[in-house]
Amino acid sequence: MSRTIAICNQKGGVGKTTTALNLGAGLARADRKVLLVDADPQSDLSASLGVNGENLNDTLGTLMYVQLKGHRPHIENTIIHLDEGMDLIPSNLYLSSMETRLVNAMKRESVMDGILSAVKDDYDYIIIDCMPSLGMLTINALTASDEVIIPVQAQYLPLKGMTQLMRSIDLVQNHTNENLEIGGILMTLVDGRTNLAKDVISAIRTNYGMSIRIFDTEIPMAVKAAEASRAGKSIFSYDSTSKPAQSYEQLTREVMKYAERQNERDKATLAR
Repeated sequence: MSRTIAICNQKGGVGKTTTALNLGAGLARADRKVLLVDADPQSDLSASLGVNGENLNDTLGTLMYVQLKGHRPHIENTIIHLDEGMDLIPSNLYLSSMETRLVNAMKRESVMDGILSAVKDDYDYIIIDCMPSLGMLTINALTASDEVIIPVQAQYLPLKGMTQLMRSIDLVQNHTNENLEIGGILMTLVDGRTNLAKDVISAIRTNYGMSIRIFDTEIPMAVKAAEASRAGKSIFSYDSTSKPAQSYEQLTREVMKYAERQNERDKATLAR
């Protein structure tokens, strides 16, 4: 059973794109079929995989435009097959026009879901890298997803931002996707040498740990991860022995184990 995962936080610079890329690569290394979706007009995910979205005619933005017009988009012309065994739906700045186009559209929250549902059975995991805002593109991503993973930077206490994000997730659950689950909060950019990082992690676990899963994995702050993105590679291809690679491998195992439990639950529900 395929699972669609949104990587989401309205705060920029918290490791969303790095997490989407390396979680996807980790799943592909585990022989899972993976589709990455760049749902950010800045197209950082595409660039981090060596794809220049500005030179492409077929992107997520054009797919959404065709879907909005009531036609069937040709997704097969848009998907890029990557060397690391993943597929990618890229984006570019054209996607930013979708924010205003979606405002007055029919079923505006479900446009991305309509696109991805056509290929969902072809993949074990679809991972959506969301833009750093809570606008219509992010609502579309959450409506299309089975779960959301929330990266949180371990350098500040983002309680206000977390409250806004939780409110948006709750709205999606109540109005457009009642089956959306919070897969967990992922601590990123962790500098374990500082008391501030330890205090932030402790505060997050105290404030949210009783109601929301907090991943055991913590992603360390490391130059290697940024270098890998600049090289257009996952951390596994760039330096498989590095601490970030080990952390993303552990995260991959956590995500797969959670997905297996959810799939078993869904099968049991269908059997009743």
